[in-house]
Amino acid sequence: MWACIRRELLYLLRNKWDLAMVTFAPLFVIILFSSMFYQGKPKHLPIAIIDQDHSQLSRLIERDLSLNSTLEIRYQLQNQDEAEQLLNQTKIWGYVHIPEGAETRLVKAQDAQISIAFNQSFFSVGNSISSAMLISTLRAMGTFGGEHYFSNMIPYIELPTPHVKISTLYNPSLSYEFYLEPFMIPAILHLLLCCCVAFSIGQEFKRGTLKDWANQHNFISVLFAKNLVYVAIFCIWTWVWMFWLIEIRGWFVAGHLSLLLMGQVFLYFAYALISSTVVIATQSLSRTFGFIAVYGGSSLSFAGVTLPLNNAPIFTQFWSMIIPYTPYAKLQTEQWVVGSDMSVSIWPLLILCGYCIFYFALSRFLLRKRILGGDQ
Repeated sequence: MWACIRRELLYLLRNKWDLAMVTFAPLFVIILFSSMFYQGKPKHLPIAIIDQDHSQLSRLIERDLSLNSTLEIRYQLQNQDEAEQLLNQTKIWGYVHIPEGAETRLVKAQDAQISIAFNQSFFSVGNSISSAMLISTLRAMGTFGGEHYFSNMIPYIELPTPHVKISTLYNPSLSYEFYLEPFMIPAILHLLLCCCVAFSIGQEFKRGTLKDWANQHNFISVLFAKNLVYVAIFCIWTWVWMFWLIEIRGWFVAGHLSLLLMGQVFLYFAYALISSTVVIATQSLSRTFGFIAVYGGSSLSFAGVTLPLNNAPIFTQFWSMIIPYTPYAKLQTEQWVVGSDMSVSIWPLLILCGYCIFYFALSRFLLRKRILGGDQ
């Protein structure tokens, strides 16, 4: 097995493009997404305000909107047509419309008819900006009623008021860096891993060195060694990125780090063995890369990370169950973010281990069949 590992490392050193795929490509991915999510969440998103009331209420709403770091009042308009035009041109992400007589209607306990519109075609930005505009508007209306209007109209009476405490758990700052980046990096690196493994084995078929690579039919050693090299390389890159996120950026692991690292090893092994199985079965790199693009490329979407799986179609739930990234995403959330007990996350880990065992046995069977059958 050590001879097979040495042979694979020498192959990487001799082939610059393959070497770049396991060095510069992961480094580029880590730098790119670390820079992309460094700010945590979008800030100073441009919006417009349509103030047709020109009242104390509208001034308070404008003040609270301007104090919200998520928003930036880029335009102060007179009608909705201008706002709709800017919205269609994506120059603003939303607008707040305060119609004439809004303050008068509010103090008469009528509908103030204040409206908020936002662009939801950009899902994450739409959610961020809608929440920020709604919170700022409601806060301004509460300030107007409690501190300006009713305090002057009603004598002071000390009455108990209900309080509802709302707590955002595990990611109180709503940071994209802590929410998306830990899922994006493994999702992209496992695709690079699959491509590297598929190309490495495909080259054995292309050059007719399959029997030589098999090392006198020691199928277990050669298959395990070739996959181990790439799994180790991409695990090291993942741990380098985790060091940046945990030690430099301060996103500590709430649960068991050892369990999280084991999950990453099994995740990469599972996808490496899946890639090995497909390329050995098809002996075609184009078909293998097509399969990797569909199967591995859908991991993030179908793992329940960005899109919920509740009430999803049967096919969607089935697809989610047959990709190794789904149990890994669950394990990572439980151990990195929530801090679940080890007994809770042992099941996703065992599922990942099951993927490794199944695809290792299948790829070994196919490799043995190819070699003994004389199929190069």
